[in-house]
Formats: sequence, structure tokens, C-alpha cells
Amino acid sequence: MSVLAWIIYDITEDKPRNKVAKLLKKSGLFRVQKSVFLGKLNSSRFDELGEQCLELINEKTDSVYLFPFCQEDFRNIKVLGQGFDKKLVNDEILAMFF
Repeated sequence: MSVLAWIIYDITEDKPRNKVAKLLKKSGLFRVQKSVFLGKLNSSRFDELGEQCLELINEKTDSVYLFPFCQEDFRNIKVLGQGFDKKLVNDEILAMFF
């Protein structure tokens, strides 16, 4: 079973931040803002990804949020203002989710 997932992070140091971003990209997620990724994951990969991120960050200074969404809930998301970073997300990627 797959879930749509938002992964959002605030990581203070460059090295672990870059490692987390690389891990998320490698997992097939799309960067939609500088510290926000979106994509489909199977349920076990979602949990595994959380564990891998935890190994890369400093729990005292950093945070990583993993939000699973079902397709129905995802369709109800509202994007206000500028929305996604146009340099990172093209229309083809947006069409996969909205």
C-alpha cells in the first residue's frame, strides 16, 4: 500500500541537511520548496525513511516531519499565494499530485 507523503525539515548544519535531501531525492520524492519534499512511498518505506533521517540529524537542534496523506485528503489541500517553488517544480510534477 502506498501513501502520499510530505517531508519537511529544519536542519541547522549543511552536511546532514544535504544528506537528508539526497536521501529523499533518492527515495523518489520531489523537492517542492527548499526544505519540503513530496511524493509516493509504500508504507514500509515511509517508516524506514523516518529511521534513516533520524540517524542523520541532531535531535537536539534539528527536526524532520513526515506527514502521510491518503489520496482523498490530498485532493483537499489548498495552495495559497505563490505555492510551489517554480524553479524546483514543473507542471508535469504538479500534475502527478493535483
